[in-house]
Amino acid sequence: MAVWDDLVGQDRVAAQLSAAARDADALVTAASEAGGDPVGEPMASSKMTHAWLFTGPPGSGRATAARAFAAALQCVSPDRALGGAPGCGFCDGCHTALVGTHADVEVVRTDMLSIGVKETRELVRRAQLSPAGGRWQVIVMEDADRLTEGAGNVLLKAVEEPAPRTVWLLCAPSLEDVLPTIRSRCRLLTLRTPPVDAVADILVRRDGIDPELAASAARATQGHIGRARRLATDERARARRAAVLKLPLRVDDVGGCLKAAQELIDAAAEDAKQVAEEVDTKETEELRAALGAAAGTGGRLPRGTAGAMKDLQDRQKRRATRTQRDTLDLALTDLTAFYRDVLVLQLGSQVALANTDVRDALERIASASKPERTLRRIEAITACRQALDSNVAPLLAVEAMTMALRAG
Repeated sequence: MAVWDDLVGQDRVAAQLSAAARDADALVTAASEAGGDPVGEPMASSKMTHAWLFTGPPGSGRATAARAFAAALQCVSPDRALGGAPGCGFCDGCHTALVGTHADVEVVRTDMLSIGVKETRELVRRAQLSPAGGRWQVIVMEDADRLTEGAGNVLLKAVEEPAPRTVWLLCAPSLEDVLPTIRSRCRLLTLRTPPVDAVADILVRRDGIDPELAASAARATQGHIGRARRLATDERARARRAAVLKLPLRVDDVGGCLKAAQELIDAAAEDAKQVAEEVDTKETEELRAALGAAAGTGGRLPRGTAGAMKDLQDRQKRRATRTQRDTLDLALTDLTAFYRDVLVLQLGSQVALANTDVRDALERIASASKPERTLRRIEAITACRQALDSNVAPLLAVEAMTMALRAG
C-alpha cells in the first residue's frame, strides 16, 4: 500500500507530492554520489522545495498528506533504482515515518491553545541538524495556525535560511492563519473537502466499519474524515451529537435556552475531565518519579523541583481549556449543519441532507420559520464561535447564542 492511499479524494495533491518526492530522491542520490548536500540550483529548479504549507478545511486530511510526504521523503525501497516512485509504504523508512518512530521525522501537534517561542526554538535547533540516518530531516507542524506571533517570528528565520537537508511541512486551515512572511516562503498545497462516498469507503476498507454506519457517519460530518471515524466508532460521540441536534426544539422559552446552554457547557467540561483522568494522573506520577519524589502520591518532592510540577499543572490546565473549547466547537459545528439542512428544506434545494436521522425535527423547524430566520440563527452560531475564540466566558457566549436561536 503506497503512502498516498490514505489521502481521501486528494488525487491532485497526491500527484504533486509524488512528483516532488521523486525529485527529492534524485537530489539526495546525486548529492550522495558527489559527496555533498542537495543545495543550490538543483533544489530551485525541481518540484521539491524546503518548505511546504498544507491548507484545507477541517477534516480534509492536511496532516495525513504531510505525514505521507514525510514518509515518501524517507523511502528507501530498492524499487526506486528501477524507476519506482518513492513512498512504497512497506520499507523501513516509510513504515517508521508513518508510525512516528523515524529518527529524522519530527511530528509536532499540540493539545494546548498555542505553540510558544520556547517550543519553536527547540524545533529550529533540531532543524539545523543533519539527518541521523534518513535522507532528509523533516519537521511536520500539524498546528501551524496555533503559533504565537513571537513563535512565528522565530520560525521565519529557519524557513528563510534552511539547513541543506531539512524540510518544513506546515499545516493550517487557510493561508490567513499563517504569518504572511512565512507563507510567502512556502509552497502552497490546498486540499479540498473529501467526497462523502470516498470517506465512507475508507471507513469500510481501513477500519472495518459496517457500510451503513460508515455512510451515515460520513454524511453527518459532511466529509470530515476524523469526525466521521470518531462518530462511527464511539458510542458516546453519537449520543453527544444526538443531544446537540435536539437543542433547536428546546429553545421555545427563556428557561429552555438557559438550560440547553448549561448542558452544552457541562458536556464540554465532562469531556475535559475525562481527558484529565486519563492523562493528567499518569503525567504527574511520571514527573514525580523522574524528579525523585518519595513513594506514594503524597510523597515529598526534592527541594527545588516545585517549579517543574507547577509548569506541568499549568500545561494540564491549558489542555483542559483546549479540550473544552474543542468539544464546544464540535457541538456548534453539528448545530450549524442542522440549520443548514433546515435551509435546504426551506429553499427546496436538491442538495443532500447531512442529518437524515433527524428529518422529522428538520421539517418541523423548517415549516415553523422562514429562510431569513434560519440564516440569522446560523449567524448566531458563528458569532458564538467567534466569541469563544476571543476568550469570552463560554457560558455567556452559549447563552447568548441560544437566546438568539429562540428569537430567530
